[in-house]
Amino acid sequence: MKELFFGFVALLTVAALLATIGIWSQRRLSIRTSAVILTALLIPIGYLTVTELLSQPKPMHHEWFKRHVDEATLLGVSVREGEAIYLWLRLDDSLEPRYYVLPWQRQLAEKLQNLVDEAIRDGAAVVISNPFSRESFDNLGDMNVKIIRPPQMPLKPPLPPPQFFNPRERST
Repeated sequence: MKELFFGFVALLTVAALLATIGIWSQRRLSIRTSAVILTALLIPIGYLTVTELLSQPKPMHHEWFKRHVDEATLLGVSVREGEAIYLWLRLDDSLEPRYYVLPWQRQLAEKLQNLVDEAIRDGAAVVISNPFSRESFDNLGDMNVKIIRPPQMPLKPPLPPPQFFNPRERST
């Protein structure tokens, strides 16, 4: 969401510069007025399109701001056979999930489905190492995906030996 705010501020700045150029240009009044009106329309249209994009999956190769991420936890997978693979990822420094789309690769889809099924069965998490590297997409879907199992609960400590009262000893 922070990137959205800064992107919208950049859009407002460009719109303000365009309006300023339109106002101070040496053209007829009707041309300057239409330039200012069109610039004013740019702001709500830009806002609506940016907020509409928030609900759409982002292609993984279009990730620029978070490309340096080392690991991402796979929260969910949806496969549309022959078209695309949709991923919900939680990046390592973020609490909010991100929605991505990959081009269809049968090998990757089967691998992800099998890993998710195994992780659900074991109560584990699926982690993708270096999710945005180019090699991951070029190697026919061979992403660095692994299952992280939860730590095992410690075993109960053994019961202490029972203590019996010995009347011959002074301490109890």
